[in-house]
Amino acid sequence: MKIATWNINGVKARIENLTAWLRESAPDIVCLQEIKSVDELFPRQAIEDLGYNVETHGQKGFNGVALLSRLPFDEVNRGLPGDDSDEHARFIEGVFSTPKGIVRVVSLYLPNGNPIGTEKFTYKLGWMKRFERWAQQRLTLEEATVLAGDYNVIPQPRDARNPAAWVNDALFQPESRMALRRLINLGFVEATRAVSDADGLYTFWDYQAGAWQKNNGIRIDFQLLSPEAANLLRGASIEKHVRSWEKPSDHVPVAIDLTA
Repeated sequence: MKIATWNINGVKARIENLTAWLRESAPDIVCLQEIKSVDELFPRQAIEDLGYNVETHGQKGFNGVALLSRLPFDEVNRGLPGDDSDEHARFIEGVFSTPKGIVRVVSLYLPNGNPIGTEKFTYKLGWMKRFERWAQQRLTLEEATVLAGDYNVIPQPRDARNPAAWVNDALFQPESRMALRRLINLGFVEATRAVSDADGLYTFWDYQAGAWQKNNGIRIDFQLLSPEAANLLRGASIEKHVRSWEKPSDHVPVAIDLTA
């Protein structure tokens, strides 16, 4: 089973790239972020025509997440529990039945948090704490669970081509990185680092200052696996070439292969 995550940065603007990538990469389940579309205007027909079931949690103009799956959905949950006042569309969970048992897959888009010292950074840390509590509860189910998405956190200096450029950014603050470590330390495995300790693994290149051409990237998109999912992990990859396509997202797909 191939599960991929991709911050598409506007699904309607990049529907041709998305469908081309679906044909080429052939993932079984896809987690999309920043679809920037309300549910009723999501271009589902082009995706359904390729054999995918579609579930969305959209929002006009920004945010928004989606799950695409060749498998039928057993269950869909929208919105991260714990704060009824939070109207941001950043979380959707799908449950699927496989020959190996239940697989839970979350598409999540963590808050950016910039600029630091503002309520946006406070919201980021609060969201991460709320997500940590939710994830801890999910672990008690002892099911294969995949938390995939744009985490908007640079885990370590080696996850940036130029770490010094990010020292005043919310993505690289000690509080952000510590919150991510607390989440992982609950018992999750970060799939990309489970299969490769290499430097130069990036998933995002800004549109500005020739970042792509200079390979001035950062790694902020990944998949955290519960112990049950980690036991099924066969491989992980960053599909970097997609960034060179016409009208690209500034992120690229990150995929894992499970024996599920």
